[in-house]
Amino acid sequence: MKFTPDDENEVHDVVDFNDPGRCHVTPVIQLPAEISLAITDALGGVVRAAHRTPAATTQNGDGIQRAQTFEEGDVYMLDAPFDGFFADRYLMDFYDVIDRDICSRMHLHTGLRFVRMMTGPGTRIRVSSLSPIDVTHIEGVTPFRPEVFEDAAPDAPDGVHRTRYNLVVPENSWADMQIPRGVSHQFNAHGPHAVIDSVHPEESIETFRERISGYKMMAQTIFLAKEQPASEACKLD
Repeated sequence: MKFTPDDENEVHDVVDFNDPGRCHVTPVIQLPAEISLAITDALGGVVRAAHRTPAATTQNGDGIQRAQTFEEGDVYMLDAPFDGFFADRYLMDFYDVIDRDICSRMHLHTGLRFVRMMTGPGTRIRVSSLSPIDVTHIEGVTPFRPEVFEDAAPDAPDGVHRTRYNLVVPENSWADMQIPRGVSHQFNAHGPHAVIDSVHPEESIETFRERISGYKMMAQTIFLAKEQPASEACKLD
């Protein structure tokens, strides 16, 4: 999928891009504000601690740097792959796009992802894709129906229209997202209390397949825009 395996800012043309599948979102639970705040603060605190710790911000004996930075937030590899187990797990402490006045770019990954999004008080996550997002709803079990809407993708060049499909994870909520390999998506958190717990089920396989020299989230990503737009491009009413 990559043109240059270790490029951490590889951009492909959004005009010619077509998703090979769709993302699936499953609402999980809604929580009282004090509980959701305790959870997001505790998990975000793990990431923040990692980014202050030399043992996590430098490569270990296996060449793994656990604390990394992505466009959507700071990340920490909780569980690393090992012989006979090629998956790993990350926590992401989201940036607040309004506070920073900048959005993440639409992108795709070199392997599939299984993501749990968690929000606290006064915080929502806008999830977007260039293909419709399928939402699981099991009557009597699924706790909420997320808001969905469409708009024009801001990354398309002049004269080209690409529809962007959006879903909103409300405050004090958890929702799971299954992202097939190579399917476009972006996350933008509105508010200070948003965390992702993300499993990369084929981490060592995709790294070998793409000939990437190590576990680097930015190198395992292909962007569909050259620059990050201002927060107006990912606003919520």
